[in-house]
Amino acid sequence: MITDEHPIITVLGPTATGKTHIAVRLAAELGGEIVSADSRQIYRRMDIGTGKDISEYRYNGQDIPYHLIDIEEPGVKYNVFRYQQEAFKAMRDIQSRGRQIVLCGGSGLYIEAVIQGYRFSFQDDGQILSDPVPSVLIGLRGERDLIRSRITSRLKARLEEGMVDEIRGLLDSGVPSEILLRYGLEYKFVTLYLLGEIDYEEMFEKLNVAIHQFSKRQMTWFRRMERLGMDIHWIDVALPEDDKMEAIYHIIKDCGGTSLPQTSDH
Repeated sequence: MITDEHPIITVLGPTATGKTHIAVRLAAELGGEIVSADSRQIYRRMDIGTGKDISEYRYNGQDIPYHLIDIEEPGVKYNVFRYQQEAFKAMRDIQSRGRQIVLCGGSGLYIEAVIQGYRFSFQDDGQILSDPVPSVLIGLRGERDLIRSRITSRLKARLEEGMVDEIRGLLDSGVPSEILLRYGLEYKFVTLYLLGEIDYEEMFEKLNVAIHQFSKRQMTWFRRMERLGMDIHWIDVALPEDDKMEAIYHIIKDCGGTSLPQTSDH
């Protein structure tokens, strides 16, 4: 049973703040597993464009188990209710094995649905009510110029890694262009480029601007979460990694998470 004495740990923040790496290190040091809270990483073959970075789920030679990544084909409809139910299922599985749950992602709605226990109602079901999940919320954020620089650098890297070829492959495999356009950001603008509607430079500039705007919207959502009473403990992304981890462990301890698995020196 998830309790205030043994809460889940949530690592959130806008894009390009290094959430995955921090969550993976936490999971490795605390004997945990990661539950992804990303609305696009659920789709297979959408890897570079979503920043899936599967290679990051390894720390000091240890593979860190992850959940709710690569669970559906592109184009399959997926919603927050289904995410909530599948996240709860994954969390029960992790808990049954005595492992620490680390929820990680930038989709604020998905995170809220889990930790707030959103109520969804349907005509044929009536109502389904889930209990709120005790969680220590760790947020990563940085100065605007730093985040802007990170976003642009990461976009260039993803293009060099073959993001255009990845999206061309999705189109060639039969995924309709309108589906990819609907996924927005990388999938929207690269698809427009591949359709010949914009050139490469225009694609890069428009996509770069769109990701910056998306980052701002993410922070707006997280501030809304705080106004609703969710206590997010913010960590500066500019800190050295060990300093970040020390600050996070102090936060966990101060929030009552002293019964967390003590497999690290913190």
